[in-house]
Amino acid sequence: MSFQAAKPQHEHILMILDDKGRREMVLSEPYYSLGRSKNCDIRVCSQFISRHHATLRRFSDNGSDYYQILDGDGQGKFSVNGLLINGQKVDCHNLCPGDEVILGPQVSVVYQYRQHDKFSTLPSNDPFDITLIDPNMIEEEEEPTFWPTLTANEKFQGIVTTEEKERGIF
Repeated sequence: MSFQAAKPQHEHILMILDDKGRREMVLSEPYYSLGRSKNCDIRVCSQFISRHHATLRRFSDNGSDYYQILDGDGQGKFSVNGLLINGQKVDCHNLCPGDEVILGPQVSVVYQYRQHDKFSTLPSNDPFDITLIDPNMIEEEEEPTFWPTLTANEKFQGIVTTEEKERGIF
């Protein structure tokens, strides 16, 4: 029996809180634009932030990646509100897990970094390997919630109503 080693997985997560509620986004690209414009990679829904409010850039240092956030479009045009990171107004910041970035009234993003092991799900070549299935995972077939349409011959087959007896139809 051979065991496959777990592969470490790294995820950069941005949790966004805006007028649409709270949502998570996994960051994997080297560059993101963030703002209320439809052209932004990460669209934030709020009238209180700039069309292109911030820029995220990924960097590598000694084999590990991190993201940096810049105020504005990254080419010198800054946002109206700026960036308030962990209570301090900054133009540029290397993000650390747990950093909260306030973009405007009731609009913020929180950066998280998750590291976990991922195990291979490919079946092994072990002839004695079995997979157990939880009976609760199997969906039972539901009975139809409608009555099937019957033809005239199938309706009340073998049942004679009083009206049919009086008319002599049976």
